[in-house]
Amino acid sequence: MRIDPTAELGTHEVLNQPPGPGDRDLWRDDPALRAMLEAGGAQPEGLARYGAWLGRAEAAGAARDANRHPPELVLFDSGGRRLDELRFHPAWHGFMRDSIAAGYHSVAWEGGPAGHLTHAAMVYLASQVEPGHCCPLTMTYAAIPVVSGAADLPGDWRAALLSRRYDPAVLPLSAKQGATLGMAMTEKQGGSDLRANTTRAEPDGDAWRLTGHKWFCSAPMSDGFLTLAQTGRGLTCFLVPRWLEGGRNAIRIQRLKDKLGNRSNGSAEIEYCRALAWRIGDEGEGIRTILAMVHHTRLDTAMAPAGLMRAALREAHHWTAHRSTFQRRLIDQPLMRAVLADLVLDWQGCLALGLHVAASFDGCEAEDRAFARIGVALAKYLSNKLCPMVVAEAMEVLGGMGYVEDTPLPLLYREAPLNGIWEGSGNVICLDVLRTLAREPLAAETLAVRLDSALGLDPAYDAALAAHRERWGGGVPEAEARWFTERSALLLAAAVLLVQGDADLAGAFVRTRLGAERGRTPGAIPAAMAERILAQGFPVEAETADQRDR
Repeated sequence: MRIDPTAELGTHEVLNQPPGPGDRDLWRDDPALRAMLEAGGAQPEGLARYGAWLGRAEAAGAARDANRHPPELVLFDSGGRRLDELRFHPAWHGFMRDSIAAGYHSVAWEGGPAGHLTHAAMVYLASQVEPGHCCPLTMTYAAIPVVSGAADLPGDWRAALLSRRYDPAVLPLSAKQGATLGMAMTEKQGGSDLRANTTRAEPDGDAWRLTGHKWFCSAPMSDGFLTLAQTGRGLTCFLVPRWLEGGRNAIRIQRLKDKLGNRSNGSAEIEYCRALAWRIGDEGEGIRTILAMVHHTRLDTAMAPAGLMRAALREAHHWTAHRSTFQRRLIDQPLMRAVLADLVLDWQGCLALGLHVAASFDGCEAEDRAFARIGVALAKYLSNKLCPMVVAEAMEVLGGMGYVEDTPLPLLYREAPLNGIWEGSGNVICLDVLRTLAREPLAAETLAVRLDSALGLDPAYDAALAAHRERWGGGVPEAEARWFTERSALLLAAAVLLVQGDADLAGAFVRTRLGAERGRTPGAIPAAMAERILAQGFPVEAETADQRDR
C-alpha cells in the first residue's frame, strides 16, 4: 500500500501537476520496438523481463542515486600503499549485477537466434534509465570476439567475459566468477590518430611490459583492458590484466575525468609502469586487431541515442498528457502535437535504422558483414546528430520543470552528445564512410541493394534516391562527406520504415526528411501528419492517460 503525498500545503493547493509515473514497462509500452524485433527473430522473453525491471520506479530511483554519487577514486590505503581503485554507490553495482544477469554483454555470443539484435535492444532499453553502466558492458560485449581469437592468454578470459555473474571483487581472473573488459587507446598527442601513440612494449618471456600514458581509459575498474602499444614492428594490440596472481598490475590511475555526463561511470587517465600484458594478434597489426572491438562498440553508440530519445519523449508525453493550460490539456493543443509528432519521427527513424543494422551483425554471409560495416557508421552518425536536439526539445516541452534535476531530462541532456564523441566523432565517421565505400565494393553494393528495396513504395522516396545518386554518382568530395553521410543515412532509415514499418509514419518521414515539407526546427511540419504519428509512438501511454483522466 502506498500513501499519496499531501497536496494541501496550507498556503496553497498543488494543482495541475502530473502524477508520478510510478512503475512502467519499457517493453510493453513500446510496440514499435516489439514489432521490429519480432520481424527480426529476437529473443522476446529475456527482453520482456529486462524492460519490466528497468521500468520500475525503484530502478529510476537507483539511477538517480548512481548519478548523484559518482565513483570515488581511492589511490592509497591509510598506510600510503597504492590501491588505484574506484568505489561505487550500491546502486551502480545493482545495475551491473542485473544487466549482466540479463545477458546484456553476452547474449550475442551465446549461440541463440538474433543475438546481436537482442543485445542492441538491451542497449536501447538500458540507455533509457541508467546509461552510465552501459559503458563497461558494451566494451565487454565488443571485446569478446577479439579475445576469442587470441592464443596463449593466461586463463580462460572468454569464459569469464561471457559469465552472467557480476563480480566486482579485487581478485585475479582465476578467482573471479565473471569479468569485464575495458579499453585504453587514446593518448594526448594523437586522439583519433592512433598511429601517433607512444606507449611502448618490451618483451618479457612469453609476456610483455608496457610503459606509457593513456589520456582516456574507459571503465578503469574493469578486470582488464585492450590497449595499443609500440613494439619494434609497430603498433600492436595487448590485453592488460588489472589484477595478477601475485598482486596488482602496474596500472596507475592519475585522475578521474570530470565529465559533462555519464556521471555514474568512471573514466580515467592512467599510466602503465612496466605493466604486464599479453599480445593479441600479430605485431604491427594492432589497429586492425582492435578495430573488431571498435566495430561492435559502434553498434551500441548507434542504439543508445535512440534509447535516450525515447526516454526524453516519454517524459514529454507524460507531462503534456496530464498538464493543462488555457483550459485544455497540452497534448490536445495542435502546435504541441506537431512538435511531439516531429520528434517521434526522429526517434522511430533512428530506432528502425539501428535495429536493421544490428540484424546484419547476426548474418553469416560476406554481404551481411559488408553491410554491417557501412550501415553501423551511417546509423551512428544520424542518431547522434539528432539526439541532442530531440532531448533539448523534450526538455523545453516541460519548461522550467525540465531544467531541474527532479526530472530525468538533465541526465538525458548531459548524456545526449556522448555517443557522438566516443568511438569516432562525426568527421571521423564520415571519412570512414567514404573510405569503406571506396575500398570495399561489396559494402557499396549491399547498401545499394537495401536502398533499392524500397523503390516503388513511395514516389517521393524514389525521387530523393535518384537525386542522391545523380549528385554523388561520380564521387564525394571530402568537404561534402557530412552531407553525403546524412543523406545516405536518412535514405536508409526511410527505406527500412517503408519496407517494415507503418505506411503513414514512413510516408511522413519521407516527405519531411527527404522532401521539402518541413522547416528547420522541430514541429515545423504539415498539420495533418501529427495524429497518426502520435498514435504510433505512444498508443499504450495515451490509453493510460485517458484512463487516469476518467
